[in-house]
Amino acid sequence: MEQLKKFARYFRPYKGTILLGILCILASMSFGLFIPYMVGQAIDDLGAGVTREKIIYYPLVILGISAMSGVFLFLQRRLLINTSRHIEFDMRQDFYASLVGQSMQYFHETRVGDLMARATNDLAAIRQIVGPMILYSFQAIFALCISLPIMLNISVKLTLLLLIPMPLVTLTVKFLGERIHKRFEKIQEYFSDITARAQENLTGVRVIRAYAQEDAEIEQFQVLNREYASQNLKLVKYAAAMRPLLFFFIGLGFVIIVAVGVPMAVRSEITAGDFTAFILYLQRMIWYLIALGYVVNLYQRGTASLKRFNAILEAEPAIKDDAVAHEQSPVQGNIEFRDLTFAYNGKPVLRDIDLKIDAGQTIAFVGKTGSGKSTLMSLVPRLLDAPDGSVLVDGRPLREYPIAQLRQAIGFVPQETFLFSDTLAANIAFGVEELGSKGVGESVKSNGSPTPPLPHSSTSKMTVESAATIAGLAADIEDFPGKYEQLVGERGITLSGGQKQRTAIARAVMRDPRILILDDSLSAVDTYTEETILHNLRDVRENRTTLIVSHRVSTIRDADLICVMADGRIIERGTHEELLTLDGEYADLYERQRLEEELEATD
Repeated sequence: MEQLKKFARYFRPYKGTILLGILCILASMSFGLFIPYMVGQAIDDLGAGVTREKIIYYPLVILGISAMSGVFLFLQRRLLINTSRHIEFDMRQDFYASLVGQSMQYFHETRVGDLMARATNDLAAIRQIVGPMILYSFQAIFALCISLPIMLNISVKLTLLLLIPMPLVTLTVKFLGERIHKRFEKIQEYFSDITARAQENLTGVRVIRAYAQEDAEIEQFQVLNREYASQNLKLVKYAAAMRPLLFFFIGLGFVIIVAVGVPMAVRSEITAGDFTAFILYLQRMIWYLIALGYVVNLYQRGTASLKRFNAILEAEPAIKDDAVAHEQSPVQGNIEFRDLTFAYNGKPVLRDIDLKIDAGQTIAFVGKTGSGKSTLMSLVPRLLDAPDGSVLVDGRPLREYPIAQLRQAIGFVPQETFLFSDTLAANIAFGVEELGSKGVGESVKSNGSPTPPLPHSSTSKMTVESAATIAGLAADIEDFPGKYEQLVGERGITLSGGQKQRTAIARAVMRDPRILILDDSLSAVDTYTEETILHNLRDVRENRTTLIVSHRVSTIRDADLICVMADGRIIERGTHEELLTLDGEYADLYERQRLEEELEATD
């Protein structure tokens, strides 16, 4: 019930339409249930004497009533089914917005396949509560409310006899309904598992092929698929049993009515027309009682899915705007890490970090894998949340900035490059509002043919091309058949690792950020391309704060300050020359890389 109360808010914008749809159900049922009465009247009237006028009158009246019932039947379905689609749209929007607002930690702990299952299969089951369930429920309620008084008026005795099998109908619905609910919950969980497995296999298809695991993965998927099918078959057993049992128990009432009613008609206790009308009302009631069984089925499925759906909406984002956050003056780029200690899943990752960075400086971070460099970079745009007051921008704690304002001032190139299945131009312009306002994905027509995703003024095109040139990508793009409109495929699969990294750099540069963060973003390019990019970036880095994470000394040697990290601490800091003089960790790293380069040169 608590789940339905939360669900009710989606009905509020459409309450007028839903009310109108319910009134159309009432009108349709009123006209439809008037037909058995007219049939009974016709039988009695024609039994008293057949005339041409009667033969014409009754068929035309019944035909007219049927037509009016059909009109309102169309309207009720149009109104309620349309509303169910609108509510489904609203719920999907809320679902997506809820996911987008979650932190990275949430997606580390939640499988993408499970989220996809909830966004598709569960949402489809919930929609059935809005459309078909409301439709059939009110049809059954109005049928009973209209038919029972008429049937009581025809014969109280027959109507009371009809109630004999009703307790059996109620027990059947309750017993099977509970089992359908529990079974459907399990089915949705298995569907999440099978969707997650498929998503992981398709995403990691290169690894599967590289290790020749196709057959093994097919077998494992078959196990999940078989279990999913088995759970569905168990559900079908309960769902399939409901309708025959309802038919049997309601049919039992039908047998009682015929056995008692026919002798009553023979004895003229009721007229032949009244008995015929009673039978017709009984037939309609049987259909609507069977429909109630279908409604119970929909309800149990829908509420099971609603519980899973609401679990996503109720998940509070770990990182969100604080109460103290308000629009600040434009970010200048001063950054300070003040006595920063940060733990990830209870394990300390950063310890006692104290570092002040002036606007416009280039600061580099080096160190072994796992030393905390990427974690430190993720704290600046609040992809991870540092302890309050330990990270400041322009002298203000990060939590005083609205997240949107903070991130708009930052160009971030993460270690793992992600590209959208769109054109190169759209990927480069992603996040630049005036150029990418159409959004990634709109650059492909429904038939799959590429169309320009960006306004094709010379200014916008030059901006994209300039960003690509700075990132050392322009020459590669010229070799593509589609140039800047070249589709890059799922996750940029048609590009090399270096091309993907350079596309991400172009994306960050194009934002003209006050703070530029390059988290090991040149690891997949050769030294010549790296040198070209660094040369191009010198002008870009001017007057903006740049944080660079790298394992290569060649990438960072001209930085204003180099910080060497180990075990979450800054163990050395200084310029390239100063660190070489210290003859510590940095000097050792420099010497090893110099020897490697010499060995490569002699090969």
